Amino acid sequence: MNIALIGYGKMGKAIEEIALQRGHNIVLTIDFDNLQDFTKENLQKADVAIEFTGPHSAVGNVTRCLQFGVPLVCGSTGWLDQWGAVKKLCDDTGGAFLYASNFSVGVNLFFELNKYLAQLMSKHTEYDVSMEEIHHTQKKDAPSGTAITLAEQVLANISSKKNWVNEARAYPAELSIISKRIDPAPGTHSIKYSSEIDDIEIIHTAHSRKGFATGAVLAAEFLKGKKGIFSMKEVLGI
Repeated sequence: MNIALIGYGKMGKAIEEIALQRGHNIVLTIDFDNLQDFTKENLQKADVAIEFTGPHSAVGNVTRCLQFGVPLVCGSTGWLDQWGAVKKLCDDTGGAFLYASNFSVGVNLFFELNKYLAQLMSKHTEYDVSMEEIHHTQKKDAPSGTAITLAEQVLANISSKKNWVNEARAYPAELSIISKRIDPAPGTHSIKYSSEIDDIEIIHTAHSRKGFATGAVLAAEFLKGKKGIFSMKEVLGI
């Protein structure tokens, strides 16, 4: 499979390594220093593009790939306020698009565990729930996209919580997400339920970028030849 990498930082290079190990070809890499190469002709050499940049460039990159008719896997976070416009463009162009706030197989299993635990805890109002996420100092958004996904899962199941805040909660109805930026942490997410009697906590800790990169390549393999909007749930058969 021929892959284009949109964003060639640490994550892009990790994806390249995994893709080559799995027998794929990297036919295009786009970063800040060669944006002039981000053309329709160059991009259409790829079967699938994988985009990992940042919240300010993601939507423009997604738009260009969909307009050029190239299936796209997107791992940039912090742009979901424009999800409706991207979804419409994908539908209008008959394109293929797969977004995940986190491509790690372990994290996607963690998402399912988080939902299940929140369902179990929903009737136990003596517990208060809070969250913490730790990333490296180059992480551009806070809270992380993964933390937001986890928080939304909690909010969908714990009726006493109405919204999340990226600080210590001021009101009981707020779900606190504490964001820490510490090098060289690639990513830790924890959800804690606390009562006067005990605590229940689940934690996912990434040891490297390899898990994210592997998941992104698996997503690209899944997306090739498809049409529509997908997530890692379809990739992993969850």
